[in-house]
Amino acid sequence: IQPGRCAYTHFLDEDGLLIDDMIFAVVSDDEILGVPNASMIPVMWKWFNSLLPSDGSITIEDLSPETSIIALQGPKSREICAKVLGETNHVGRFKWSRIADNKLGVTGWIQGTGYTGESGYEIFIPNEQAPKLWRSLVENGSTPVGLGARDTLRLEKGFLLSGVDFANPDLDDNEFLHRDSWETNVPFGLDVAHDFIGKERVVSHGDNDQKWWGIIQLEKGPLPRGGKDVEDLHGNVIGKLTSGAPAPSLDRSGIGMGYISGVMPDDEVVIVASPKKKLLAKIVRPPFV
Repeated sequence: IQPGRCAYTHFLDEDGLLIDDMIFAVVSDDEILGVPNASMIPVMWKWFNSLLPSDGSITIEDLSPETSIIALQGPKSREICAKVLGETNHVGRFKWSRIADNKLGVTGWIQGTGYTGESGYEIFIPNEQAPKLWRSLVENGSTPVGLGARDTLRLEKGFLLSGVDFANPDLDDNEFLHRDSWETNVPFGLDVAHDFIGKERVVSHGDNDQKWWGIIQLEKGPLPRGGKDVEDLHGNVIGKLTSGAPAPSLDRSGIGMGYISGVMPDDEVVIVASPKKKLLAKIVRPPFV
């Protein structure tokens, strides 16, 4: 990854199980800015420090206590960013830059990243600058939204959510969510052409092992939800959903994601919505829209 760009990647434990997924901004050959999931900061801090070389050639600094992140996402994000921070602070998708001089006087860095599936930015600033940036974004047309909106957006895009679609085995006793990069079926962030911690498990899977897939309901009924079993057309349980919701962009059709074995896109399966209700569904490879 060249300086000026960002990348998504997984971190696995010694057994090959996912600890967390992160996005990195590459500053130079000598400096990288990493963004873990907020609740995973202490976990990743401990993990990285346990792997540091003893010669002190690599150091890690935790900027999180003094840093705020505001995600500006959506079709009008570039227009609003230009109004608030100036056109010079636009960065392309999966690129980053230091925040250039602007009328608000905010500092930090900006990335063309986000976990909503929309285009936009993640803006990293000192805590004390967050209120004025927030107010200015809202005054210039932004609409504050909660995590419920983010959840349906990332689900339509097919983005896995830490703690929901996979989990750190040291923090979660749900073994169904203890997965590796191969099982998550993510086409980016996995390169088996080099050595990495946990590689042995990743490269050992067979074709019939459970893998993460999207699923869309073909019948009306209870919406897909995490924890629901998925069966083949003969009534055999072949997997389980981890996420599910109505899709606003698909006329509120039921969509879900989960780990399912022995399927390919367009295969028909059955969601066990309740002990008395089963619904026909179709396997898809996200994004859904």
